[in-house]
Amino acid sequence: MIRQLPRWAWIGGGLLALVAGCINAVGYLCFRHQPVTHLTGTSTQFGIALAQGDLAEVTHWGLTIVSFLFGAMLSGFIVEQRTLQLGRRYGVVLTIESLLLFAAAPLIHDARDLGLYLAATACGLQNAMVSTYSGATLRTTHLSGIFTDLGMYLGQRLRGLNVDVLRIHVCLLVAGHFILGATLGAFGFAYLQERVLLVPAVLTGTVGLAYAIYRHFFLRRV
Repeated sequence: MIRQLPRWAWIGGGLLALVAGCINAVGYLCFRHQPVTHLTGTSTQFGIALAQGDLAEVTHWGLTIVSFLFGAMLSGFIVEQRTLQLGRRYGVVLTIESLLLFAAAPLIHDARDLGLYLAATACGLQNAMVSTYSGATLRTTHLSGIFTDLGMYLGQRLRGLNVDVLRIHVCLLVAGHFILGATLGAFGFAYLQERVLLVPAVLTGTVGLAYAIYRHFFLRRV
């Protein structure tokens, strides 16, 4: 049940959605003007490049997709389980995401595609890490599913059906924080350019390190 979703999962979901919104804003505002946190637009661009026979663009969009996929695979390898549960190796994943963002920032600032691939890998890591807990799906790097769920739940409420209001709260939490992250990322980009990625890098690194310490010194004693 969604009411079993622990408080740390709510806080973490909002925080990671904020991070993803900031990263995606940088992707759109940087030299490539492309999405980074999800693959719908990327896959469309890949298909267009295939149709046009543009090998350079096929390679670029293909590597972006593979980078995101690799990040998700790496997260699955590290975390192992599909359910959110304290004790899993989330700190390792967040620390790797932080390192990838630290490496991506100067590369994107220098207009190098490698930086975008590293950022896409970080987003794949993050999105795969936050999976399913007691029937509540959390996806923090894209909003199509979130807005679909929100519309469905609101429609069911209008129909007079019984919908757990917490499901609506989850959708609003993720969507609101993603948009807030994009807003803050755009403001930061105006002053720091692509270096604004250092903010989510520090944030994920700090949380990842804190969680790793907590897991090592506390959870193993429980």
